[in-house]
Order: sequence, then structure tokens, then C-alpha cells
Amino acid sequence: MRNGLYSIHVTLLDGRVGKGSGVILFRNGQVLGGDAYLYYTGSYTVKANTFKGEVLVQRHTTPRDNDSPLFGGPAPVGIGVTGTFTDTEATMTGTALVGKASQIFGATLRKLADID
Repeated sequence: MRNGLYSIHVTLLDGRVGKGSGVILFRNGQVLGGDAYLYYTGSYTVKANTFKGEVLVQRHTTPRDNDSPLFGGPAPVGIGVTGTFTDTEATMTGTALVGKASQIFGATLRKLADID
């Protein structure tokens, strides 16, 4: 994965309904990001044009009214991800362990800014 700040758009797969969007920073093997309710921290490795990693998603703000973050319960959620990338975008799939249930998702990422 190229170092940079990316937009991320997540869709649940496997017959489940749900979407989410945020920003995510990939830099030298570290992942940082977030959205209105959640923040993400983790690490990744790169081989050719593929990457894999582990991300921990944690809630920073209690959802309002009927808002329902995808992976945002009160407990942190561990996610394993894999993906492919070009210089400007990436696709990623992952599995989040939410309580005792797994949620499979897909995501598209678009580079917003380069990072040294």
C-alpha cells in the first residue's frame, strides 16, 4: 500500500446490509483513521501490489438517535484485512469479529493526499 491519506467506503457483504465512510492513513506499515463515531489503528505489510493487515476499531463517540456504526459497539473490534492497490486507489476485503459474530465487508479506497 502506498503511503497516503485515503477515503474509505465500506459495504457489508454476505447478505448483510450496511455502509460506512471515513478517512484512513497508511504510512510505513501503520494504519490510522476514523469517521464520525469510530477510530481505527493497526498495522499492515506489503508484497508487490497486495497488502494485508490487522486493524482495531474503537468507538470515540456514542451514536445519535438511529445511527448505527458498522463495527462500533462499546467493545473494540478486531479486523483482518487483505487488498490490492495501485498508485491512486485500492480495494480491500476483511472480516470483523463483532461479539461472537463475523461480519464480512468490502471497501474501496481513493488516495486523497501523499504522505512522506
